[in-house]
Amino acid sequence: MAGKASKDSPGLLESARRFWQKSYAGDYLGLTLLLTAYILIKFFGEPFHRMFRLDDLRIGFPHAEIERVSVFWLFIYTGVVPLALLVLWAGLIRPSVHKIHVTILGLLVSIILTCFITDVIKDAVGRPRPDLIARCKPEADTPQHELLTIAVCTETSHHVLHDGWRSFPSGHSSFAFAGLGYLALFFASQAHALRARASLATFIICLSPLLGAALIAISRLEDYRHDFADVICGSLMGILITYFNWRRYYPSLFSRDCDEPHAQRGSRSGSPAGRKANGFERVRDEEEVLATGDRRFSIGDDEESHERSRPR
Repeated sequence: MAGKASKDSPGLLESARRFWQKSYAGDYLGLTLLLTAYILIKFFGEPFHRMFRLDDLRIGFPHAEIERVSVFWLFIYTGVVPLALLVLWAGLIRPSVHKIHVTILGLLVSIILTCFITDVIKDAVGRPRPDLIARCKPEADTPQHELLTIAVCTETSHHVLHDGWRSFPSGHSSFAFAGLGYLALFFASQAHALRARASLATFIICLSPLLGAALIAISRLEDYRHDFADVICGSLMGILITYFNWRRYYPSLFSRDCDEPHAQRGSRSGSPAGRKANGFERVRDEEEVLATGDRRFSIGDDEESHERSRPR
């Protein structure tokens, strides 16, 4: 019996290894770990409390009780709306199951990864918000020109007080550019927005999610929740994380097949139809290219092919 078990173990391990390599189990495991860590940070994490002075005008702005874009509406605008549009696209266009899977998975990974990194940096930096003094409500006899700690604050709401040291980077900005930035990349890939002579209308539609994200980021300045550095860094963080995560699932927007995701792990894409369906093409040598007459997509392909086909 022991000998039989030892013979079966390598087979089970090999099957598990192949499943890990050919599936997206690693992505889902990483997503689960990120989501768990993010929840723990939100419930148990506290920021580093930098010392401050009451005569610092940079943190003396009023505290807005009603935000222009609340956390609830931020979640709707940058999370629910992109997901709903992707589900609508899947129902209307009916692409392959693999394409639907990696597109929605990429959106979830981009949002959760951005939120996790943003909150870790927020708590580590502990930068005071522009409305910190209004949140703190210091005691009446507190010195105006001395460095102070959180001990002088009389605010009883734990969240309102401690959130005053979570200014950098802007979470609204990073979240907005993660969700809506992913949607912009998706639109651009499906419409081939960077191809030669793409219409202006197509380009504007692809950029519209980024405009929405920018307006959400600007609202944080209007509410005196952040300053320009917080908003700019948060926006760059969101769009960069999303772009690099996008490239894990889709090719470059300059690619001829940018509208199709990379091939499913472990699948074979030997035929041209298979390569197109999976959005992946292996690198071929010069002899193969000359034999087939096929070329990779570039911005000037349309113009070059037109010139070569013109009779001389």
